[in-house]
Amino acid sequence: MDIQKGTVYFFTGLSGAGKTTIGGLFHRRLKARKQNVILLDGDLIRPVFCEDIGYTNEDRCRAAKRAFRLSKMLTDQGIDVVICSISMYAEVREWNREQIENYREIYIKVTKETLRKRNQKGLYTGGVNVVGVDLPFEEPQHPDVVVQNDGAERPEEIVQRLEQLFGLESPGNQEGSVCL
Repeated sequence: MDIQKGTVYFFTGLSGAGKTTIGGLFHRRLKARKQNVILLDGDLIRPVFCEDIGYTNEDRCRAAKRAFRLSKMLTDQGIDVVICSISMYAEVREWNREQIENYREIYIKVTKETLRKRNQKGLYTGGVNVVGVDLPFEEPQHPDVVVQNDGAERPEEIVQRLEQLFGLESPGNQEGSVCL
């Protein structure tokens, strides 16, 4: 008996972009429709799988690879994975596309001004080793969806459009990159 593979829904963007807010809501709504759905958040993954590594570029890349190897293992068993993480390297996203059969990349994009204004973790006013400030962020070049999240829409509205786009309300499959 073949198991139908799950899907990875990867919410990426800089710290404070809204990955966890939008991805968490997307997870809750998807979980209401299906049983086999889990949420992985970058801030929560690190203490579980990455206590043995630091914050160098190599370490951050290693941490991202661990999270996505876990995601692949779960989707191969028919579990949908919603993962919210910066995972700032193009090489990681390329691996995801090559190795994960049902992979959806959602880039939550915001302006620098919005990030400084939100500044939930205090990273943009004195943080050190901040991705997108003093560490490079390799902006996603081929996401399935780009969401401009500077506050013009509520997270619920964004999630509803993502559900429609990914055919979670009606059958269908979208190709290419879409801006929301």
